[in-house]
Amino acid sequence: MATVTIRNLPDDLVERIKLSARSHGCSMEQEVRLLLQARYAERSEIAKRARERWERLPKTSAAEVRRWRETGRR
Repeated sequence: MATVTIRNLPDDLVERIKLSARSHGCSMEQEVRLLLQARYAERSEIAKRARERWERLPKTSAAEVRRWRETGRR
């Protein structure tokens, strides 16, 4: 694995990262690692998460959609 060093981060940004890490019960290093992994997730992982969210939504019938469209046209 690679190591990344980031210099000259603004103090207020470092404080926000520390607070976030503390609230998640992890180190600042782990917090930044998780943020980077989420930001640069593989497209397949992003698609998987989108499908999972879509599946949790209530199912809508064609009749409901027609009714909504008709209601909107009045």
